Amino acid sequence: MQSTATVLVYSDDANTREQVRLATGRRPASDAPEVQFIECATLPAVLKELDRGGIDACVLDGEAAPAGGMGVCRQIKDEIFHCPPVLLLMGRPQDAWLATWSRAEAAVTLPVEPVEFAEALASLLRSRLAVDA
Repeated sequence: MQSTATVLVYSDDANTREQVRLATGRRPASDAPEVQFIECATLPAVLKELDRGGIDACVLDGEAAPAGGMGVCRQIKDEIFHCPPVLLLMGRPQDAWLATWSRAEAAVTLPVEPVEFAEALASLLRSRLAVDA
């Protein structure tokens, strides 16, 4: 397994991006690599970073404005070759069907609950890095 993983975090809210960083810590699980974050507050920044490559997973805020994470997820799944797995942050559990529509691999609710979030992110990283190995 590689020693570091790059995680793109998209939210227009700096507090949400901070919740993601704090919930992850240096690594989301003992068997997961250390995480480096790339933070984006706009859709053009997300697309630029994904085009650049090297992203192992994305965390997208479904409540972001003006481009919500669910729509962004669906767009990148259509447009990015070998799109990294996506962890979607939802406003309410009832929005799980929208996460499915967006083709996100995992979803958790806001505010970020550290244990649930870290488990979901670690699972995505394990699967992504196992496929790349």
